[in-house]
Amino acid sequence: MVYTNELFDLSKSIAGGCLSLHAHPWDALSKIGEYIIQLAKTLPEELFEDKGENVWIAKSAKVYPNTVIIGPCIIDEGAEVRPGAFIRGNVLVGKRAVVGNSTELKNVILFDEVQVPHYNYVGDSILGHGAHMGAGAITSNVKGDKSPVVIKCGEELCKTGRKKCGAMLGDHAEIGCGCVLNPGTVIGKDTQVYPLSSVRGVVPARHIYKTANDIVEKRSV
Repeated sequence: MVYTNELFDLSKSIAGGCLSLHAHPWDALSKIGEYIIQLAKTLPEELFEDKGENVWIAKSAKVYPNTVIIGPCIIDEGAEVRPGAFIRGNVLVGKRAVVGNSTELKNVILFDEVQVPHYNYVGDSILGHGAHMGAGAITSNVKGDKSPVVIKCGEELCKTGRKKCGAMLGDHAEIGCGCVLNPGTVIGKDTQVYPLSSVRGVVPARHIYKTANDIVEKRSV
């Protein structure tokens, strides 16, 4: 099964210490809001502004007009939140991350340098360092029958106990334009997903996902 320290370099997020408490990353989803409020107590006043209502924004971050930010939320140093973004609460945006125009986030940790830059929906998910979602790619976080999400890794099943569970993207995962990551999808480190794919289950690290029946290992350069 997939483990938190296999997907992420935990030094690449202010929330790394919190995530390290959980063997599986999806177990942290119910704690994101609590972690943000705890982490906010450690933020240096010379670097962050307390905007009230449990929203803290780094002074070096660029937040454009016409954005909506609902707490708890931390926007870390050097991040960019573009016009029309909707941050619905329980969201941590990492250092130098990009949240694009018309992108919606809810109950999410974005590690440092993550890019969700164009018309993305990311809910109940964790995106590792440097992960990128192409234009229009989304995480689907609720099954059609509303039953609890199960993580499928080959023949092995892991019950999350959660009705809402989106995607876990390992460090430097690359998701093509227009992809749908179905509830409980896990994408390994350095893995690439072709555009317009509908993905479910666990895709191993350092692979290329072309179709469900065509997943190939990346060649060494």
